Amino acid sequence: MLVNLGTPDAPEAKAVKRYLREFLSDKRVVDYPRLVWLPVLHGIILNVRPRKTAALYAKIWHRESGKSPLAYFTERQAEGVKARLSPALIVRHAMRYGSPSIDDRLREMTAEGCDRILIVPLYPQYSATTTATVMDKVSACMSEMAWQPALRSLPPFYDDPSYLDALEGSVRRALPEGAERIILSYHGIPERYFAQGDPYHCHCQKTSRLLRERMGWSPNFAPIGFQSKFGPEKWLDPSTESLVIRAAKDGIKRLAVIAPAFVSDCLETLEEVAIGLAETFEEHGGEVLTAIPCLNDDPQFLDSLAQMIERELGGWEPAATS
Repeated sequence: MLVNLGTPDAPEAKAVKRYLREFLSDKRVVDYPRLVWLPVLHGIILNVRPRKTAALYAKIWHRESGKSPLAYFTERQAEGVKARLSPALIVRHAMRYGSPSIDDRLREMTAEGCDRILIVPLYPQYSATTTATVMDKVSACMSEMAWQPALRSLPPFYDDPSYLDALEGSVRRALPEGAERIILSYHGIPERYFAQGDPYHCHCQKTSRLLRERMGWSPNFAPIGFQSKFGPEKWLDPSTESLVIRAAKDGIKRLAVIAPAFVSDCLETLEEVAIGLAETFEEHGGEVLTAIPCLNDDPQFLDSLAQMIERELGGWEPAATS
């Protein structure tokens, strides 16, 4: 079961509110005391933010499929992985927040006779706010099942050579000629989470170092930034926005941004980076900001996912052979 973060079912305030309620109620995502946080969430945020966020989703909605880009590409990834594995294997996808839910998928798969299930969190770099909350949800669902399948989970793949091969290939295809700098942008987390032991920052640093080595980039040419800050406390820095502004002030005219923490294009890449930060770059004197597409349904990435899945299925029957 491939699991991604989640998405509203439609670019409408009601659907966004339903999605945000589930997402922002997760203690792994926002760990403030419930007596403090829930009144703010339900009294302010869920009454103000859904309409604004729905308008942003409307800008990037995948009209052909009628789904968000994240939903569309996650489904495509599941289809692509299934085509690369043994026909005897059942492959499904789920969302941590929204639909199809982890609960529904687990019950469907066990009803189909799956007594061994590999959970594949689609996050290259581990964080308690992403990978851990997927496994929390799986465990919560399993706790209500009288008969439980055996479980395994795919480890984070931030330094897996096949993932880096796919990442390198995507950059070489999409990086425009004449790009003067490229920012490696990762979704941020509160700095406090890192201090408490979350390895996410370290995983981001290693992915970046290994990609730079492959591409022959220096840290100055390809700095690391963190995006999507939410709330008042200090998050990992530098922010991607500050790096975009700095590049413009340094006289950079052609800038590129890649988001290695996202395997599917979504609101954070297509609207926040490709639209919002592109406008910020121009406002400060830059000319062109190119957002490198996420891996999405790139065949090399699907090959990578299939290889990692086959490795983790080792010893389970039926054998996962292509």
